[in-house]
Amino acid sequence: MDVPKTRYAKSGDVHVAYQVVGEGPLDLVFVPGFVSHLEFDWEVPGIARFLQRLASFSRLIRFDKRGTGLSDRPPGVPTLEQRMDDVRTVMDAVGSEKAALLGISEGGPMSLLFAATYPQRTSALILYGSYARRAWAPDHPFGKTAAEMDRVLEALERDWGGGAAIDIWAPSKLADERFTQLRANYLRLAASPGAAVAIIRMNMEIDVRHILPAIRVPTLVIHRTGDRLTHVEQARYMAEHIVGANLVELPGIDHTPYVDGDPILDEVEEFLTGVRHRAEPDRVLATVLFTDIVGSTERAAELGDRGWRDLLQSHHALVRRELARFRGREIDTAGDGFLATFDGPARAIRCAGAISDAVRQLGIEIRAGLHTGECEIMGDRIGGIAVHIGARVAAMAAPGEVLVSSTVKDLVAGSGLEFEDRGTHTLKGIPGEWRLFAVRRAHGDR
Repeated sequence: MDVPKTRYAKSGDVHVAYQVVGEGPLDLVFVPGFVSHLEFDWEVPGIARFLQRLASFSRLIRFDKRGTGLSDRPPGVPTLEQRMDDVRTVMDAVGSEKAALLGISEGGPMSLLFAATYPQRTSALILYGSYARRAWAPDHPFGKTAAEMDRVLEALERDWGGGAAIDIWAPSKLADERFTQLRANYLRLAASPGAAVAIIRMNMEIDVRHILPAIRVPTLVIHRTGDRLTHVEQARYMAEHIVGANLVELPGIDHTPYVDGDPILDEVEEFLTGVRHRAEPDRVLATVLFTDIVGSTERAAELGDRGWRDLLQSHHALVRRELARFRGREIDTAGDGFLATFDGPARAIRCAGAISDAVRQLGIEIRAGLHTGECEIMGDRIGGIAVHIGARVAAMAAPGEVLVSSTVKDLVAGSGLEFEDRGTHTLKGIPGEWRLFAVRRAHGDR
C-alpha cells in the first residue's frame, strides 16, 4: 500500500507527527512503544502487516511521540503528562471526539493516564506488553531492578543501530539477519542512542498504579507469558486492579507485537468489533525447498558458540545469494535450515544444487528436499500439506544430496535435469507412498 501522508499537530511548542489510515467505523489511536518512526514502519513487513490489519476495521490514528521519529525532538525528557497531552492534540487535529487506545509496551502508562483523565473521549483501552510501574519495589517484586535495567541500557547504548537487545525484545528472531538489520535501521531513524536511554530512564520513574481503580472504560490486557522484557505478572496486576478488565495471556517469548502478531490482532479486533477475524488464506502452486546443514550439532560443539555463529552467518549469506540469483523467496530460517519457495521447479532444483556447491567452501554439507504442490499463503508464512511433504523429503536426503518428489521430477521433464531413482518411501505423517529421486545435476543455467 502507499505510505499515508504524514501531518503535524502542534502540542504547545512541539510539532507532533501523525498519520491516519483506514476508514473503519471506529477510531483507534495507536500509542507506540518507547521509540517509533511513522514512515519507516511501512518498510518493515511485520509492522506494516500489523498496521494494515488494524486499519482494516478502524480509522487508525498513529503518531510519533515527542522526542522520537518525525516529531520534534526538544531538549530534555518529556513528562508523561506532556505525552498524554500529545494524544489529545492529535485526536483534536483529526476530528476524533472519542477513540479506543491501543498502548504498546511503554505506550501503556500514557494510555492509562489518558483513559483515567479523559474517560469521555476513551471508548476502550487495550494494553499489550505493558505495565503500570516498570521498576522493582518491595510491593512490586516483578518489576525490573535497577541492575537489570542498567544491563539493558548498556546493551542498547553500546549497540544502538546494531542488534541491540534483540535477545530481550525479539529472542525468537536472534538468528534472523534480515530482521536484525531492519531493526537496526529502524532504531537509528527513530531516535539517537542518548535519547533512547534517557526515555527508558524516565520510564523507570513512572508509576501509575494509583490510577488503575479510576479507569472506567472497557479494558483488555494482552501479554505473552514468556515476555523477557516485561513479566506477565505486570499484566495480571493491571487486570486485577482495573474494574472489569479482561486479561488474555498468549504463548510466546517476544516482547515486540510485530512477530507472530496475528493472535494479538485477533484479540484486539474481537474486543473492539465483537467479531473474531477469520482470514481465508490465499492458495498458490509453489515449489518448496528445505535445506539444513548435515551434522550441525556436532559441528557446533566442535567450533564453540562464537565459531558456530560465524559459520552460520557465512552459510546464511551464501544461501541468500543463491536464492536471489534463482528468484527464490525466503520464508523462514530456523537455526541452520532454510525454507524457501519458487514459482518454477527447475529453478528451485538448480538453486538447491548451487547452494550445495557454494557451502562446501565453508567445509560443510547440506541436505535438500523439494516438493511442488498447493500452498496456503498467510502473510510471510506458508502452510499446507505440500510444505510438510517438502520437509519430509528433505529429512530423507543424504549428505550433499538434493532429493525431490516424483511430482517435481515430472514437472521438469525436458529441462535437462537428470535424476536417480531412490525408490518408494513412506513419509512420516503423510498418507500413501512416495517415490523419490536424487538430482544428478542440480546447477547450471536458470
